[in-house]
Formats: sequence, structure tokens, C-alpha cells
Amino acid sequence: MAEQKPINPILKQVLELGPPLAFFLIYMAIRDETYSFLGTDYSGFIVSTIAFVPLMLGAMGILWWKTGHVSRLQIFTAFMVIFFGGLTAWFNDERFFKMKTSIVYGVFAGLLGIGLVQGRSYLAYVMNDMLPMKPEGWMILTRRLCAGFAALAVANEIVWRTMSTDLWVKIETFGFPIALFVFLWLQIATLQKYLIESEQDR
Repeated sequence: MAEQKPINPILKQVLELGPPLAFFLIYMAIRDETYSFLGTDYSGFIVSTIAFVPLMLGAMGILWWKTGHVSRLQIFTAFMVIFFGGLTAWFNDERFFKMKTSIVYGVFAGLLGIGLVQGRSYLAYVMNDMLPMKPEGWMILTRRLCAGFAALAVANEIVWRTMSTDLWVKIETFGFPIALFVFLWLQIATLQKYLIESEQDR
């Protein structure tokens, strides 16, 4: 396996957070516009979705070029964006892209749930090198995060089915990521007793 090359953390954040923010800005700029192509009218939301796909792929390409590595999570997310973005454009139906978020969160919850049924924490398998923790701590975090992803999937279904597209875009871009970050931070803070100190920290 090729060694991952270091990258400026600011550039890494720009590459990871830039495409969703660009989608938000493009949508806000053209949300009231209608564009015709080959006799079909497309809303500003559809056009923003189509523009988001190459932006995200370009950012991932730069990240891979700089680090020599793209995570499985990033590959999965890219596949989902391309697949549901393509369905959105093909059927000219914004519902496909909106339900993508529910499916992504649902898949994460399902994978973690499968591990829990097997008595395993897939989180520990993926993140133990970054966050050394006792097995019981990983199981607690996995159960909580499984429930958290399931809750986000349900929340997205409620938002896109009952609220305006403007509100969904804002919640998708800012609300869900912030909620997930705060949730994770709270979990790590409450699981301090399970963390394993490295030799350098002692």
C-alpha cells in the first residue's frame, strides 16, 4: 500500500468542504432561474446539482494527486453523488438528489448495525489508529453513532418531504454537518475514560 503523502491541513479542508459550499453558493445565485437544454427546462437546483458533480470529482482528484490516497468513504460518497446526481439530471427530478442524503446516512447506520450484531465495531477497524480506545469504548461509540446516523437519515426524509428546497439546501450544507460534528465531539468528550494514552503522552 502506497504511503500517504502529507498535505497542508488548510488545503485539505478546502478540498473537502469546498464543493458542498460551492453547491450552496451556486444554488443561491441561480435558484430562481430556469435553463433550457435540448427542449427541456431545468431549474436552478438541477443545474446546481449537475455543476456539483465535476466540482467534487475535481477536488477528489486534487486530493489524490497531493496525498496519493482517497478513502473508501470518499469513494462511496463520490459514487452516490454521481449516481443520484445523474438520476436527478436524467429524470429532471430534484427528489433523487435530496433522498441521496437519507440513503448515505442509512447505509452508514446499517453497516455499523451489522457490525454490532456481529459483536464488532467497524469504527474501531477504521479509526483505531487515529483514536486509540478500549474495545468497550468503541462499542459504545458505535452504538451511539449508529443511532445518530439513523436519526439523520430520518431527519433528512422529514426535511426534504415537508420543507422548501431553500431550507433543505441550507440544512444539507450546514445543519447536518454541524449536528454530526457536535454529536461526535460530545461522544468523544463523554468517552474520555476509554481513551488509551500513547507512550508520548505519558
